[in-house]
Amino acid sequence: MNPPNTTETTDKSAIIETTLPARLDRLPWGRFHVLIVVALGVTWLLDGLEVTLAGAVASALKTSPVLHLDNAQVGLAGSAYIAGAVCGALGFGWLTDRMGRRKLFFITLAVYLLATAATAFSWSFASFVAFRAITGAGIGGEYAAINSTIQEFTPARVRGWTDLSINGTFWVGAGIGAAGSLVLLDPHLLPADWGWRVCFFIGAVLALIILPMRRWIPESPRWLLTHGEHDEAKRIVEDIEARFRDAGHTLEDPPNDPLRLHARSHTPLRAVFHAIFVRHRRRALVGLSLMTAQAFFYNAIFFTYALVLTEFYHVPGGDVGLYLLPFALGNFLGPILLGRLFDVIGRRTMIAATYALSGVLLTVSGWLFEQGMLTATMQTAAWMVIFFFASAAASSAYLTVSESFPLEIRALAIAVFYAFGTALGGIIGPAFFGRLIDTHQRSEVFTGYVVGSALMIGAALVAAIWGVDAERKSLEHVAAPLSAVGEE
Repeated sequence: MNPPNTTETTDKSAIIETTLPARLDRLPWGRFHVLIVVALGVTWLLDGLEVTLAGAVASALKTSPVLHLDNAQVGLAGSAYIAGAVCGALGFGWLTDRMGRRKLFFITLAVYLLATAATAFSWSFASFVAFRAITGAGIGGEYAAINSTIQEFTPARVRGWTDLSINGTFWVGAGIGAAGSLVLLDPHLLPADWGWRVCFFIGAVLALIILPMRRWIPESPRWLLTHGEHDEAKRIVEDIEARFRDAGHTLEDPPNDPLRLHARSHTPLRAVFHAIFVRHRRRALVGLSLMTAQAFFYNAIFFTYALVLTEFYHVPGGDVGLYLLPFALGNFLGPILLGRLFDVIGRRTMIAATYALSGVLLTVSGWLFEQGMLTATMQTAAWMVIFFFASAAASSAYLTVSESFPLEIRALAIAVFYAFGTALGGIIGPAFFGRLIDTHQRSEVFTGYVVGSALMIGAALVAAIWGVDAERKSLEHVAAPLSAVGEE
């Protein structure tokens, strides 16, 4: 049982004294957390679906009698999706910290739903690129709103494994996209210019299914506390605790060490950027390094994997999805099987290890590719092993950024580093690799692989030296809120 809420008070000078964050951290894992994971974690599934479709339908887009895209245009369309995600993350991330998590994760999902459905009706390269950019904006906004919400509801002792596992569902979406493309791109089922269009409706259908589930997700009590809504935050936490007691759980008393916060309506942007780039500049370097390396590594390779298979291994466009399924499996298993170690062994060790292994393995497989020693099956197996580690590494980048910065700026911090890292690594990557593939020279593609490997190994060194040991610690302990009394 909880002690009387004598610490849950607000004084006349607008200082809140509360144990609500500690009460959320001491909760056992239960149905409430499963609902959070399913209703909000679908973001990664949808992104995986979209990225996969971009690769799986590449051949169909090139042979489309309406679009007639070439390899460079396929790469540019991928870059447009990423550019949209960057803009969406920044805009919606700022709004998420200002207006609340709950409002924004409805808005961003609606933007995604409408844009991905509109992509199916593209009539030219320009319209296709525009709709892909807007789709990306919805997904980018989802990352900011959803990452912050999940972090703020998840108990500290399992935050690493939960976050990595949810990120791993990206590859469930990738599998759905691959399987869907295998069926829908079959010319015996649909006309040649219809299959790729129907593929883009898969995401819209999934978004329609998940949208009602989000009605049951409350606003983050942590966000409410920093915005002076203590009574509403208290009501939400008590309701969550009541669900656990009704399910037969006995809740331990929270630590008798209340958090003291200044109530404020919003955090000025000047304070936001001062906190990120001055007060926590070392953490900013770590976050930027991790996000940039994984963005280039993933987007450069994954957006163009279909082009590698069709160009160098002569895999028919309609069969590309078959090679993606084992690739997606390796990516999915990495965060699931390695995620526990991020809470047990620790963040710094596991982040450095997964980044370094990914870079080394890509260099080795890239050399074998350049020497012509791999078949399409062997290439897929190599990617499967590489991305078993790279998937956990990429997921840990989002975990690191969302843990490392104060509560008031968490969503915007996620957005800023997602935007910087993705702009540097993700926008350039697909277009860069598209042009390398257009040279039809394996040595040129290998050069791109070496660049990606170097970025990953460099990020591993940065994390090993300056990473934050956030395992099993409350968010408030890892990064004190800007509004904490005595912290300003």
